[in-house]
Amino acid sequence: MTDTTIEQATAAASGAAATEQFRTKQRTATADVDTKRVDTLVSELLAAAHDIIRRHKVTYAEYDVLKSWLIQVGADGEWPLFLDVWLEHVVEEVANENREGSKGTIEGPYYVPGAPRTPTEATLPMRENEGGIPLLFQGQVRSVDGTPLAGAMVEIWHADDDGLYSQFAPGLPEWNLRGTVVGDEQGNFRIHTVQPAPYQIPTDGSCGRLISAAGWHAWRPAHLHLKVSAPGHHLITTQLYFKGGEHVTDDIASAVKPELILDPAPVAGGSGREVTYDFVLDKA
Repeated sequence: MTDTTIEQATAAASGAAATEQFRTKQRTATADVDTKRVDTLVSELLAAAHDIIRRHKVTYAEYDVLKSWLIQVGADGEWPLFLDVWLEHVVEEVANENREGSKGTIEGPYYVPGAPRTPTEATLPMRENEGGIPLLFQGQVRSVDGTPLAGAMVEIWHADDDGLYSQFAPGLPEWNLRGTVVGDEQGNFRIHTVQPAPYQIPTDGSCGRLISAAGWHAWRPAHLHLKVSAPGHHLITTQLYFKGGEHVTDDIASAVKPELILDPAPVAGGSGREVTYDFVLDKA
């Protein structure tokens, strides 16, 4: 933990920030809406809900609790959190099932575009005396045919040693532990940061009430978020975890894959840890 006073990150505050980020992204997004597909998806979703009600003989009291909870999820601004924690991993699995390159996983609700851009070798913006073990994260970005991708962009963001994300918790500098690193002529990158900590998703709002009612835990394992891109190739969104870390085997968001687990080694003759991880991108 740093010597900076950490204010409480509330579900309402982080939910509002996540909702606004999503709305900003949607303002520039375009999508063709196929009415037949909407009809199919919504009808089957409702049919599945109807089946659950019938099989489990849901009572009016239970229905009213659900109705109240759904309303409160919106009031708390927690729909991005709810959807990203419990549904996105399946959407990602289906969307990328035919990819040949590196494995992806969920984006999560805490991505912010436009992080400061730096050439490699780079050190992420951080506070003086930033908590956490120093980490050198390095690798190469290549195409599926093995060609190094010059100037590939590696967007990286992660929680601090208190499990908090800049722009989603008070008291943190705007771009703390966020950056966009441009690879060299061979697609190589070297990023100096700190190893993040596991954290609980906010539990003082509607998602927390669901977790408590169901007897679940709220923990995510420590992880790095990344978006890696290069011209003529598909962008990959992923998260990388740490071997032996807490909750790697029972992530509440079900986002961990074996291919995404890092095994950092001590830095030879120095302090901290280092790890090499290469990204392979599919051609567009």
